[in-house]
Amino acid sequence: MTRNSYPLALLLVLLATGCSNIERSRDLANPNVPPAVTAVQVCSNCHGMDGNSVSPNFPRLAGQQPGYVVEQLTNFRSQQRADPAGFEYMWGLSHHLTDDQIKGLADYYAKQIAKPNAPVDAKLMAAGQEIYEKGLPAKEAPPCMACHGSKAEGLANFPRLANQHQDYLIKQLQVFKRTDERPNTPMTQIAHLMSPEEMEAVAGYLQAFPNDK
Repeated sequence: MTRNSYPLALLLVLLATGCSNIERSRDLANPNVPPAVTAVQVCSNCHGMDGNSVSPNFPRLAGQQPGYVVEQLTNFRSQQRADPAGFEYMWGLSHHLTDDQIKGLADYYAKQIAKPNAPVDAKLMAAGQEIYEKGLPAKEAPPCMACHGSKAEGLANFPRLANQHQDYLIKQLQVFKRTDERPNTPMTQIAHLMSPEEMEAVAGYLQAFPNDK
């Protein structure tokens, strides 16, 4: 090796070391990468460093029920969840994830603190609260809080909805209404009972969910 070749050799070693640094890895196919690293290096591009996504195109995951996250990532991995944004972003990303990686990601986001989201006008807030707490009796639709909790914190496989983006929630209600893009759940039937105005109201209430609840 010539004298001038030493800097090049050193550079190659440094580059190789950086690429193999497991604490900064974006390799979703490597089960040895810690879930927190995957969350920060990969998932944060859409969901934010702490799961409080800024864009309404992507759901907030901070404080989400781990059982729900496990279920959704598993459905993405098996391509059972086929809503447009789901398969465009998540089918490829989840393809190589192991069960342990999925559980680790779910636990990571469950520990993050959900931040307040943008407010909505008072009239919409009141209408949404009525639906969330009392349902739509005339349509025999149960109150949302029956499954999602009085504080919209979720339970097991029922997701946390408090502070979620209004636009995202509306899109998911529309997905449930189309019936063939997500595995069948009680929401499939409930979404069919809701008008666009009712969806907007309850989604707005959940986005601006009061902190004193």
